[in-house]
Amino acid sequence: MARRHELFVSDEQWEKIGALIPKRKRSPRGGRPPADNRTCLEGILWVLRSGARWRDLPERYPSPSTCWRRLVEWEGEGILVEIWQAVLDTLDQRGLLDWDEVFVDASFSPAKKGAKKSGKTKRGKGTKWMVVADGQGVPLACRTESASPAEVTLVEELIDEVPTGEAPVPLIADRAYDSDKLRTSLLAKGWDLVCPHRQGRTRPKTQDGRKLRRYRRRWKIERTIAWVGSFRRLIVRHEYYSFIYQGFIHLACILICLRRF
Repeated sequence: MARRHELFVSDEQWEKIGALIPKRKRSPRGGRPPADNRTCLEGILWVLRSGARWRDLPERYPSPSTCWRRLVEWEGEGILVEIWQAVLDTLDQRGLLDWDEVFVDASFSPAKKGAKKSGKTKRGKGTKWMVVADGQGVPLACRTESASPAEVTLVEELIDEVPTGEAPVPLIADRAYDSDKLRTSLLAKGWDLVCPHRQGRTRPKTQDGRKLRRYRRRWKIERTIAWVGSFRRLIVRHEYYSFIYQGFIHLACILICLRRF
């Protein structure tokens, strides 16, 4: 948990993202002035970092309901995704993103309170969140889904959010993504799927052993998932609505990207 007056976003980082958050206007009918965006963001990040309940939010932040409404507003209007994309664009312009290869994988969080968009698995009811990262492990895209569908059926929609160049970019994944249909579809979109074949495969092999050398660096996406999972609020999903949980994940990815500056 944060020490008193500790800032999760530095002044330099706030200069990069603060202008992208619309300022709230005071109601013409009077009343209290709206809470400061930065203070609300710090309160949301305190919950994200500590994993505590909203009601436990320290008094130095705006009220729990105010911070919660800001999170709902920013995620619902796509502001968090815009901030994330702006940070990624800046990193790309500075040459801090590695496009030589890209990684994808997923993780699982148990869901409580009959959460929306959650499904049953062998590990219980929960939510699956998938991450795409560059060659350095910087998160490029992330999405939450029900835990029931297989990852091979979800990856194509997620990878569409990541731009590609003229030459096919190697997309490294584990054997759960092994599918000839997926491999052909991704290649048409500029992605060269590199993953080991499933055990017991009867069709002819399509993976070149030289390409599979890239699979040795799959630890990078596992490290990225560990970075995201280090935010305690994401370990167990307590949010009833999935888009609020996804908003927390977007904030976690933004903070990870800001560390690259």
